[in-house]
Amino acid sequence: MTRRFLQELVLDFHHPHQLKEGLEGFSLDLSDQPETLEQILVDCRDTLKYGVNTGHPRFFNQLSSGLDVIGVAGEWLTSAANTNMFTYEVSPVFILMEEVLLTKMQSIVGWSDDDGDGIFCPGGTISNLYSILVARYHFYPEVKARGMRALPQLVLFTSEHAAWGGGLLMSDRHRMKLQGIERAWSVTWNPHKMMGIPLQCSAILVRKRGLLQECNESGAEYLFQTDKPYDGLEGFGSQVNKCLENAEYLYDQLQRRTDFELVFKNKPEHSNVCFWYIPPSLRSLSPGADRDAKLHQVAPLIKGRMMEKGSVLIGYQPLWAKVNFFRCVFSNPATQQEDIDFLLEEIARLGNDL
Repeated sequence: MTRRFLQELVLDFHHPHQLKEGLEGFSLDLSDQPETLEQILVDCRDTLKYGVNTGHPRFFNQLSSGLDVIGVAGEWLTSAANTNMFTYEVSPVFILMEEVLLTKMQSIVGWSDDDGDGIFCPGGTISNLYSILVARYHFYPEVKARGMRALPQLVLFTSEHAAWGGGLLMSDRHRMKLQGIERAWSVTWNPHKMMGIPLQCSAILVRKRGLLQECNESGAEYLFQTDKPYDGLEGFGSQVNKCLENAEYLYDQLQRRTDFELVFKNKPEHSNVCFWYIPPSLRSLSPGADRDAKLHQVAPLIKGRMMEKGSVLIGYQPLWAKVNFFRCVFSNPATQQEDIDFLLEEIARLGNDL
């Protein structure tokens, strides 16, 4: 990949009313008359022009940044085929592809070939929902026929963050951070995070074979007819390694600077790094409620200026008692150290007068 991206903005920002009212050659109005192919191509270019360039190496805003050209080709192929995947009859190749991919993912998790089931889902939330449904069905199979009223009150124990770490399994250097994952009853893995797969791509893997089908099948005879007459890994590892190397580089840079503070002092285990920018006006204040109240406003103000300038994007959030901080997520292997340096300098430039 060339570095031509650096001359392009991450975002050519316009306020909602500007886009709704229309810009030169750009309109969101729905015409009653047919549009020419030339106009449709213009609309496509404008859609990309005024949208966010999530493939830019300085887009750090979400978990799913960066895009592999092979993934784009796969997305084109599935759209061009325009088929559903409910039976082998209408989707023979894709059905077998899914089976092979899920089996491989299960082996990477550490399950034997005789164990495991899975299905691809439109996002980690749906995958996590499948896991909850399967767990409930495993312990209380009567729920399928009698509903929740037949069950005692259930309590769900879970974490706040899921489906983000699966990519580490592709790295010989970092998979040890998920040591013991093979003991899990189910695993949600989002290849659209850290693996450059187009959105949305999530897999729910269940260790007990058959349980996923038993829980969810309804046996629709108009679809599933039993009398029908038929019955690359190293590259992903390098990609994951690069993302975590970028996180370590940012962590090291933040430790050296006096105008930033790390939210978590330990070296990052994954590719997320959280930090505050401390503007000059706050550097002499002692820790306390007054400083926290002022610091809470810094990240949103800088983000607003950042959106309007469009040179880089990064998200922010609070967490429990911790006031708003920047959360840098590395998911795009095109990001280089110079992009990380630019991020820090740009934040400092945009917030120096606060």
